[in-house]
Amino acid sequence: MNVANLCQASDWFEVLQTTDRSQTAVMTLAPGGESEDKLSTHPKSDQVLLVVEGEVRAEVAGETRTMGIGDVVIVPKGTKHRFTNPGKKRAVTFSVYAPSAYPEDE
Repeated sequence: MNVANLCQASDWFEVLQTTDRSQTAVMTLAPGGESEDKLSTHPKSDQVLLVVEGEVRAEVAGETRTMGIGDVVIVPKGTKHRFTNPGKKRAVTFSVYAPSAYPEDE
């Protein structure tokens, strides 16, 4: 059994677990921080992102919404997206990618 704890992540983005069909990751954004400086895609992977702390502005497929704790969004494979922290406190997200989006050693 592979159990991971997102509270133990030491980097702003950290892959927690990887299998043949899925992957989990945690992302911590400082106030004003962003996942990328421009829109990006995961060509082969859907992403499910859950906000666990703070607030996150999600830009997905040309739409923008501010998400709070407990909000979840699905980013279909190949969809342009970006996440930013508009708040004054850190934001933490938990994501599931299916299939895996990042090499296992990232």
